[in-house]
Amino acid sequence: MAGVKRFRALNKPCVLLIVIAGIERFVFKGVGSNLVIYLTEVMQMTSSSAAQTVNGWTGFTSMVPLLVAPLVDSYWNRYSTILASSCIYLIGLLALTSTALNKTNSSSSSLSLYISLYLISLGIGGYNPSLQAFGADQIDTEDELPTTKTDTSPDKKSMFFQWWYFGICSGSLLGVSIMPNIQDSVGWGLGFAVPAMAMAVSMIVFSCGSRFYSYDNDRNNDVKSVEKVVQAVKSCVSKFIPLKNEEKANIVELELEDKPLCIKGETETECLADQKSTNNSNHLVKILKVVIELLPIWTTLLMFAVIFQQPATFFIKQGMSMKRNIGHTYKIPPATLQSAITISIVLLMPFYDTIFIPFTRLILRNENGITTMQRIAIGMFLSVIAMIFAATVEMKRLQYSELETLSIFWLLPQYVLLGISDIFTVVGMQEFFYSAVPEGMRTMGIALYTSVFGVGSFLSAFLVFLVEYFTTSEGGKGNWFADDMREARLDNYYWLLAATSTLSLVVFVVLCTFQKTRQ
Repeated sequence: MAGVKRFRALNKPCVLLIVIAGIERFVFKGVGSNLVIYLTEVMQMTSSSAAQTVNGWTGFTSMVPLLVAPLVDSYWNRYSTILASSCIYLIGLLALTSTALNKTNSSSSSLSLYISLYLISLGIGGYNPSLQAFGADQIDTEDELPTTKTDTSPDKKSMFFQWWYFGICSGSLLGVSIMPNIQDSVGWGLGFAVPAMAMAVSMIVFSCGSRFYSYDNDRNNDVKSVEKVVQAVKSCVSKFIPLKNEEKANIVELELEDKPLCIKGETETECLADQKSTNNSNHLVKILKVVIELLPIWTTLLMFAVIFQQPATFFIKQGMSMKRNIGHTYKIPPATLQSAITISIVLLMPFYDTIFIPFTRLILRNENGITTMQRIAIGMFLSVIAMIFAATVEMKRLQYSELETLSIFWLLPQYVLLGISDIFTVVGMQEFFYSAVPEGMRTMGIALYTSVFGVGSFLSAFLVFLVEYFTTSEGGKGNWFADDMREARLDNYYWLLAATSTLSLVVFVVLCTFQKTRQ
């Protein structure tokens, strides 16, 4: 009940945007969770080609926000970006639905497939970081201040990011649970049409809430953009239209409050050009400085993202070699165990405020419980424990000479541990990157967070390539990822991930002592 009360403490725009974010995750998971099956069965791709297509698409989707965010923070506003990006998103979904209804695997269908997928990526690139930053902007600065000395409730911005993650996990769970069944049993046309309809509904809901939203930060961005345009127009006009002495004097008098005095001997045109050049240079330097300051911590989080690529890849391969029977006829698909991650997040997230934070306040004697950086570190530690458990289970499985001897339910703890680590690290990452950048770069902060998983996806693929290359025997056979699970050594790979993640955690802790974040 306490968790529900805290959720109700968020204002209406925040709650509405959390629901919209959950719908978007339902849409994305409804398309992406079963995409490999569509590529292999309908588009007639090989398994490796389908996996490469999905990995490349996922990585690109996570990297696009890095390109879009600077434009949003510098020239656009978040509200308009959300509307425009959702339109691109919807067009991609409709194109994907059309491709599925076409039911051919010709070159034109393949081209249509790629265009639709990457339209979805472009839409997500502007939609997700803008929506999250716009949602956090709805929280008044005054709401973050305690009303009394005895007020020990967590600040609302931290609570917003926690419930935001709860919302997107709920949407993801519905997408993973419902859409694959529709796609397999009814058809891919309806299977892609439902996410498209859900996206259209979310656009309508978002537009209906327009009168409730706070646009203060968006107005600031608009004012900055207008000022830049006005300065540019003045500079261009002054080059071609000579101004009288009196007009020059009036212009200088009006602009004294907005710019420094011109150097003696400089013309008005030269002064305006210098001012514009200085402003642009300072803005670029500011962006570059912020990114460079965050880059070390961003790098240490990549191994956490690599670990989270395992449930959809090698955890499934591990499960395929284990006993999966329930009764005499039904076998559990290993991929369904991924729902354990989301279920653990949805079930345990409300207890973070009601049990964990009060416990840490009692132990640490700190009214705020743990810091954002401590929250991230705890999640990273739990992900290491998950990999150690996965390696231990794999070693136990290898003790049996026959496959399908050890029960697949031995894998559940590693999934649950990853779900719990998600509650700590992912929510902490969102809050950290949002708060660690200046107010005018908040979208860029969210983009830096999403890019961790994009680069982590590419890094995971590269790591697999290196391990396969260096562990393959001279005859070209036998490596840690051998198709014969009696010869594969996934346990060694899991130990490698645990070791490298531990190193990343140590470096992260060291960097946190020097990293200065905006509170």
